[in-house]
Amino acid sequence: MNRRKIILFAVLSVTVVLALNFRERLSIGWNMAQQRFAKRTVNDRLKEFGGAARQRWKPHFKVAGITYPPKRVVFVALKQERMFEVWAEDETHSRLIRRYPILAASGGLGPKLREGDKQVPEGMYEIESLNPNSAFHVALRLNYPNAFDRAQAGKDSRTDLGGDIMIHGKSASIGCIALGDEAAEDVFTLAADAGLKKISVISTPVDFRKSDPPIAAQVPTWTGELYAQIKAAMTSPPLSQ
Repeated sequence: MNRRKIILFAVLSVTVVLALNFRERLSIGWNMAQQRFAKRTVNDRLKEFGGAARQRWKPHFKVAGITYPPKRVVFVALKQERMFEVWAEDETHSRLIRRYPILAASGGLGPKLREGDKQVPEGMYEIESLNPNSAFHVALRLNYPNAFDRAQAGKDSRTDLGGDIMIHGKSASIGCIALGDEAAEDVFTLAADAGLKKISVISTPVDFRKSDPPIAAQVPTWTGELYAQIKAAMTSPPLSQ
């Protein structure tokens, strides 16, 4: 074999090795991408972090004397105080289980009126669904706009009320409630374990058990009716206990 053939053979050998190595790396990268971007189910996420979340809940429910999962759950988002309360009840009593700081919630006091106003809605809501594939780790979707929101919008001739309001992880938000990843895992797991029909959410401008909102927040005119409803819910059992 002459020198030219030896060089050609060496070049071809190196090319084959590099090609095989590239193919292997490409395959590994593709598999990793599939795992990263594959649609995960609620059960997938619960297998991932549900056990740890339940262990974090355990001492809080024990102190409160409430069996986990509870018969009913109320989430209270306090906008001015930037706190998120978790209440639970069984057959005989209701207790405050835990408080989490709200890490981000855009806008100010006052209800959400339209798409793009960056306001966190105010009112009484339900959890419509769980999102295990949220860009903000995991998320719980509120049923905003609810019947009250739509009724007032009709009276005001407002359209484009917005939507996709979530309680989620991370520490950034536009119109949603960001609790951080671990806290989002906790409330996601609790919601899944208790059942969405057993959960209600109160989003309030201030803690009505302690104060009333400033006059500037009480617009439009129907806001007074809304705040009376929220205050009644918060100042009577179980949330007043």
